[in-house]
Amino acid sequence: MSGNSPDSAGDIPIAGNPDRTRDRDRAGRARSGRPRDGLGRPLPYGAPGVQRAPEGVVRAPRESLETAQRLLDDGKPFHAHEVLEDAWKSAPDGERELWRGLAQLAVGLTHAARGNRAGAVSLLNRGAASIDPYAAEQVHGMDIGRIVAWSRTLAAQLDSEAVAVPVPSLPRLALLERAEDR
Repeated sequence: MSGNSPDSAGDIPIAGNPDRTRDRDRAGRARSGRPRDGLGRPLPYGAPGVQRAPEGVVRAPRESLETAQRLLDDGKPFHAHEVLEDAWKSAPDGERELWRGLAQLAVGLTHAARGNRAGAVSLLNRGAASIDPYAAEQVHGMDIGRIVAWSRTLAAQLDSEAVAVPVPSLPRLALLERAEDR
């Protein structure tokens, strides 16, 4: 966040427009300090927004999954994507595509909730393709095959217009199984 986080370099002028700035960290990576709504859409500076998961946090895999699942259950797929993106960026090489694919699935749900059918279909299919190679394993306790099947089914329903957009109630991704899901 602009000037508030320990890794913030503050506001950096936008080239060609010195009156506007971008929030950047010390390494120059974009860090948006703008508030966001429940689906991650940016709001004007100073507007009340939904609390976001802090960016750049390295969590244990189980903690990432629990946090992302809680956000998905709360109807905040954009915020779940941010947690999964952090896991992707900090994952060991052998798991990077898995975490990237999970983040893509959350973005697909974000598009569906925002009413963007084509974006939802694209990201759900891309995410499923990214995690499918892990389906033979129970990586971090996830049933990857079930998640792949679920995401492809939802993408097909959205593509055929068999489900309303925006999705009235976001489906549960089930990164972690609850006893009643078994």
